[in-house]
Amino acid sequence: MSDIELYATEHGSGMPLVLLHGNNEDSTYFKHQIPYFSDRYRVIAVDTRGHGKSPRGTKPFTLEQFAEDLKDFLDSRGLTKVYLLGFSDGGNIALLFALKYPEYVEKLILNGANLCPSGVKAAVQIPDNFKFLALSVRGIFDKTVTREREMLNLMVTQPDIHRGRLMALTVPVLVIAGTDDMIKQSHTEAIARAIKYGELCIVEGDHFIAAGNPQVFNKKIEAFLDKPLPEDTGL
Repeated sequence: MSDIELYATEHGSGMPLVLLHGNNEDSTYFKHQIPYFSDRYRVIAVDTRGHGKSPRGTKPFTLEQFAEDLKDFLDSRGLTKVYLLGFSDGGNIALLFALKYPEYVEKLILNGANLCPSGVKAAVQIPDNFKFLALSVRGIFDKTVTREREMLNLMVTQPDIHRGRLMALTVPVLVIAGTDDMIKQSHTEAIARAIKYGELCIVEGDHFIAAGNPQVFNKKIEAFLDKPLPEDTGL
């Protein structure tokens, strides 16, 4: 059981659509998605551990723990089948969750997710690595930098998902990213190719297409969710 209770907002009714934000953000990132999708779905936007209004707690500050927190959250609300949309680190959490608890996920949307830190463009990753190293040294003497260091640790050391594991996913998965995303496009394409029912979608914009190009982003998500399930998913 989780040592904390995650904060979340709910809007609408119908099939649950769970939204997971990115690193050092909160559920308000999805301000353009919540009203749009709540007309048809029960939209649940979650603040992950140590983000937004959710407490840090005492358990490890890792993506794997965040996936466990999500399971506890869904169980506490009696949610046994959901659509799951994760952005950036939220996409990584969603992927880890779907790999470990596939029975909960009917459709999966990975927006700007990566399997490993090397999937991030060097122009972003190298400065983050140096900053993390500096904070790690400073943190020996200054505990006020602990939170910032923990946030950076999520990006410079995690996730660590072998591409071969993606073959276990049998649910439909939309892999969506921006044309100028901080995730290498070749990495995004490789994720989609490795998934049996993986669908690749590249939208004009940077990493933050849900915020910067919501009209197109929302339509792509809506079209994906409207598609019938493949007959051999077992769902």
